[in-house]
Amino acid sequence: MKQICAAVGDYYHSEDFIKPPLEMALQPLTAAGLCRLKYIPAEQLATELPNKPDAVILFKENRVNPKDEPIVHWLTEDISSAIARYAEEGGGWLAWHSGLASYPVHSSYIGMLKGHFEFHPAQHQIVRYTGFLPDEPGRTVSFDILDEHYFVFCREEQTNVFLRSESVDGSSIGGWMHAYGKGRVCCLTPAHNKEGLLHPETVRLLRSCIRYVLGHE
Repeated sequence: MKQICAAVGDYYHSEDFIKPPLEMALQPLTAAGLCRLKYIPAEQLATELPNKPDAVILFKENRVNPKDEPIVHWLTEDISSAIARYAEEGGGWLAWHSGLASYPVHSSYIGMLKGHFEFHPAQHQIVRYTGFLPDEPGRTVSFDILDEHYFVFCREEQTNVFLRSESVDGSSIGGWMHAYGKGRVCCLTPAHNKEGLLHPETVRLLRSCIRYVLGHE
């Protein structure tokens, strides 16, 4: 049975909105007894990763208290290095939405991801996502949701882009994937709102990303 750890929820993203679509995405695997999901605080990753879970899902930004001064960040240099080492040794990593946000751009973690969040417009807009499923490249994806349109930096020459995003504010990359050492890394930007997270195509895409980092193709 595959073991999956997830660290989800932050100041701007309620775990109550994140857990239902994640569990919906995993339902076919958990119902078949193929995987088990465990939620952990992100701060415990350094102690959890040596247990070698098959995959880790991170939907949490780096800032613990973005409205306060001084701002506290949970990602230490030790945790960042432990994450990169985990993937190099064969672990699967999914950085989902705010799992790409506010992390040091020169950290081992962002180096592993080969990209990061840069900004989003203040106003939510209809965002169109188009591309293909990471674990089934022959199957296409195209859907529109009201979303926080993430604009990202991505080292396209070092990864494989499977999703692009477009709104009235412009276009960006919505998802990318690559091998990292013996492991696999996947980055996915949608979605922010409860309705967008629960959209059937978001759940379908999320399931495919999880299958990819688990090694299913």
